Amino acid sequence: MAKKRKSIAARWFVNSFSIVAAIMVVAIIGTYATAKSYYYSVVSQYLSAEANVISEVLSRCYEDAPANYAKEIGDIVEFFDKKNIMELMAIDKNGNPKISSSGFSPETENMPDYTAAMESETGKGEYIGRMDRSSVSEKYMAVTVAINPGNSDYTAIRLVTSLEKVDAQLVRLAFIALGTAVFILVLVFLLGIYFITSIVSPIKEMSKSAKKLAKGNFDQRIKVKRNDEIGDLCLAFNQMADELENSEKIKNDFISSVSHELRTPLTAIKGWSETILDLRDEETLTKGMKVIVTETERLSAMVEELLDFSRIQNKKLQLQRADMDILAELADAVLIYTERAAKNGIVISYHEPEGVAIINGDKNRLRQVFINIIDNAVKYSQSGGVINVEANLKQNQVDIKISDNGCGISREDLPKVKNRFYKANDTVRGSGIGLAVADELVLLHKGKLKIESELGKGTVVSIILPVKN
Repeated sequence: MAKKRKSIAARWFVNSFSIVAAIMVVAIIGTYATAKSYYYSVVSQYLSAEANVISEVLSRCYEDAPANYAKEIGDIVEFFDKKNIMELMAIDKNGNPKISSSGFSPETENMPDYTAAMESETGKGEYIGRMDRSSVSEKYMAVTVAINPGNSDYTAIRLVTSLEKVDAQLVRLAFIALGTAVFILVLVFLLGIYFITSIVSPIKEMSKSAKKLAKGNFDQRIKVKRNDEIGDLCLAFNQMADELENSEKIKNDFISSVSHELRTPLTAIKGWSETILDLRDEETLTKGMKVIVTETERLSAMVEELLDFSRIQNKKLQLQRADMDILAELADAVLIYTERAAKNGIVISYHEPEGVAIINGDKNRLRQVFINIIDNAVKYSQSGGVINVEANLKQNQVDIKISDNGCGISREDLPKVKNRFYKANDTVRGSGIGLAVADELVLLHKGKLKIESELGKGTVVSIILPVKN
C-alpha cells in the first residue's frame, strides 16, 4: 500500500507552527505568573512597610505616654489616612479584631496571618485569601504585625487590602499578551504560508516540467525569478534541460554520423562483391578485394573505437602496462601516416629529439592516441598542407605537439571537441568519439591532452606524459 503523501505546508504547520504556538502559550503563562508574582510582591511590600511604620509609631507612643497607649491605638485606627485603599485593624490577645478603620464592627474570621505573626520570630505574618461580605466574594491580602500590648488588650495590628484591582490589571495584561500572541501567530502563519508557497510553487512547476522532460519534451525551461536557493535550483534544472537537449542532439547526430559512416563502406563492399561475382576477371578481382579489405578494416576500426569508448565509460578498460620508449611509438605512428598523407598532398614533418623517453604505459593504447591525432590532422588539412610532429623532453615529462595548418576549430566549438559524439565539422568522416577516447587514454596514463586552435589557421594538439627518471 502506498504511503500517504504529506505536503510541505502540512509538515511545516504541524512542526514549526505548532512549536511556535506552544512557545506562545508557555510565554503567556510565564508572563502572567511573573507579573502576578511581581504585583503581589509590591502589594505585600507596601502593606509591610505601612504596618512597620504604624508599629514604630505605637512603640514611641508607649514610651512617651504609657497611660494613653490604648487610646493612641484607637485614634490611629480610627483616623487612618489610607482607609480608602486598605483597612487597618487592631487585634486583641484572643486573636479577634476589635476596632477597624472602616468604621464598621469587624467580623471575626479566620486569620492565618495573625497566627503566623504570633508564632514567628519576626512578629510578622502574611496571608492571601478570599472573604465573603454581603454576598460578595472578594480576594484580599492581609499583613499582621505584632505590637507590644502594654497596658491594653491589643497584641497586633492588621492591614487588609483588596486584590481585585490587581487581579483586574493582571487579566488586562493577560489579554494584551494573548492578543499579542495571536497577532504573532497570525503573522507567523501568513508569512509561513507565503514562504512555503514561494517554495512549493516553483517546485510544482519544476515537477511538471520534469515529467514533460522525461517524456522527451526537451524544450522545457523554468523562468528564474529569484536570486536565492530556489533560483539556483531553477538554474540547475535549466542547465540539466540544456544538457539533456544537447545530449539528445549529440545522440541523434551520432546515430546519423555512424549510419553514414557504416553505409559508405558497406555500400562499397556490397558493390564490389557484386562486381566480382559478375565480371570474374583478375584485375577487377584484385581491385575489388583491396577495396573490400580497406573498407572492412575501416569498419573494424570504427567498431573497435566504439568498444573502447564503452569500456572506458564503464571503467572496464584494462591497460597492459610495461616500460616503453614513447618516442619509438610516436615514430611508428608517424611512419604509418606519412605515405597516406603524401597521397593527399600533405607533408608530415617529424622532429625527433635525441635520447629515449621511458614511460610505464600501454604502448598499443598510446599508439592509438597518436594515430587518432595524426589522422584528424590529415582529415582536416587540405592538399599542400603541412603537419608538424615534435617531441620535447623536460625534467619529468615529455611534451608531444602535433600541429597542422588545416581548417582549424572555431572558438565556440573548441571547448566541446573532446566531448563524446561531438563533431565540429560534419563534412569530414568520423564518429565523433576519437578525441574523447584519446583524452581518456591520456588521462589513464596520468597525462594531459590540450588543444589549441583558430578557425582557418590550424590546430595544435599537445600530449603531455610523465616519464621515468
